[in-house]
Amino acid sequence: MRFGAQLYTCLGCEGSRVRGYVSGSDSSSDPGSAMLVLFETAAGYAIFKVLDESKLQEVDSIWKEFETPEKANKVVKLKHFEKFQDTTEALAAATALVEGKISKNLKKVLKKIAAKEAHEQLAIADAKLGGVIKDKVNLSCVHSAMVTELMRGIRNQVDGLITGLSTREMAAMSLGLAHSLSRYKLKFSPDKVDTMIVQAISLLDDLDKELNNYIMRCREWYGWHFPELGKIITDNLAYCKCVRAVGDRVNFASYDLSEMLPEEVEAEVKAAAEISMGTEVSEEDINNISHLCDQVIEISEYRTQLYDYLKNRMMAIAPNLTVLVGELVGARLIAHAGSLLNLAKHPASTVQILGAEKALFRALKTKRDTPKYGLIYHASLVGQTTPKNKGKISRMLAAKAALAIRYDALGEDTNAELGVESRAKLEARLRNLEEKGLKRISGTGKALARADKYQHKSEVRTYDPSGDSTLPSVSKKRKFEEVEEEEQPAAVKVKKAKKPKVEVVEEAEEEPEVEETPKKKKKKKKLIKTEEEEEEEAPTTSIAEPLKKKKKKKKVKQEEEEEEDD
Repeated sequence: MRFGAQLYTCLGCEGSRVRGYVSGSDSSSDPGSAMLVLFETAAGYAIFKVLDESKLQEVDSIWKEFETPEKANKVVKLKHFEKFQDTTEALAAATALVEGKISKNLKKVLKKIAAKEAHEQLAIADAKLGGVIKDKVNLSCVHSAMVTELMRGIRNQVDGLITGLSTREMAAMSLGLAHSLSRYKLKFSPDKVDTMIVQAISLLDDLDKELNNYIMRCREWYGWHFPELGKIITDNLAYCKCVRAVGDRVNFASYDLSEMLPEEVEAEVKAAAEISMGTEVSEEDINNISHLCDQVIEISEYRTQLYDYLKNRMMAIAPNLTVLVGELVGARLIAHAGSLLNLAKHPASTVQILGAEKALFRALKTKRDTPKYGLIYHASLVGQTTPKNKGKISRMLAAKAALAIRYDALGEDTNAELGVESRAKLEARLRNLEEKGLKRISGTGKALARADKYQHKSEVRTYDPSGDSTLPSVSKKRKFEEVEEEEQPAAVKVKKAKKPKVEVVEEAEEEPEVEETPKKKKKKKKLIKTEEEEEEEAPTTSIAEPLKKKKKKKKVKQEEEEEEDD
């Protein structure tokens, strides 16, 4: 016989509840022997006897034999009915069947049948339960597709087949058993402890929001009366305690604040109260502000108590996850997933971006970079990392956290050794990243991995003025030497060179209208020449300066002589 049962639960048309077990098996009923059927209801156990087994040979047409109560009574007949005394007994029988065991009442009923009709076979809906019955009571059990259809037919006509039990009583018994079984499952549910964490972290977030709103309102309200106090006392709880204790700012000078504030702050508050620029308020206003301060103080105390409760629950339920990411982040991860078991089903990549789903889908839609972290960003290991390495640390932390979650959810041990070891490894890896440590390279790769140090080499170049001149310097020197040694011959040569120009002047004299123009032209030409000579002489050294003066004097004399000749 093959085992592999599946729980099957059904509520009848009139509200009755019937439970059975459905499974597959290779065994089949023997048509030559009588057959009994074990059927369990919310009101008790029922034993039916099959009257005509020939009608059960065709499995597909068995349902036709149970269309009406009259037809059903021709196929099966109630032989014995063991009624439950109360709902507690019904719950014990139901839980025993869920666990694959035989309850005391069922064992008594089966022993009676085994004593009277030991040769008959017992048709059951659960093959696993059949193996237990055979071992305990020594009854041969049978299970097949035909038995499954037979159970379905009996379930449809259970009110007509079981006599002596009203429909109303059956409905009441089924309803009571359903409630009791639901409470039993909830009581022993392995996920029920997660509900406390989910509710606690949600309430903690709500309290933080309410506290921020109340404190902001209190500071703004009392700030009209004593605006300087808000800048002096930065702690919100101490601010509310001072306002509630003192009230009007006039009382600060005579009130002792040593229990709430340090001495330096107390002296500063008293000094500011004497020169405050705030407006005057009535006593009724101060009373309302004091009531608001009472609310802030009470909520703050309750928040501290709730945080301690959450810390203890997290260390009891998920100690390894708490060591890695902290109580608040771990509780938010569990609350976001729904339960610790659901969180254990998530891979590390999902744990990493859990809480950033909106950014993830927006990045996928716009084809941009996906987020690197979600709720895990608030963990202490990620917070103390530089922005450059936050992505790497969050990825490694998510991988270790996924292992810790599965260990906490599915493991039997309740210690935090795995979380402590994982955190130590992450901290060592974080130090390596911060120190920019490189991996070891063996062999010839070391030489390739080394980078040459950059050394700045500057070359100082001096300016060479010799490149400014386009004429050779040697010819210039020779020219200056000739000018010094042969002053007069040079003047003669100049005259000879100017003769054709003089002839031009003589021709121009024949025309009296243009007498003065040639002189001006000559002067301009000579002035242009002197400027060109000056540009040629510019790159020469300071020794050539007296030569330049002598040459200019000679040119001036030549010009005067030419004017006299004209």
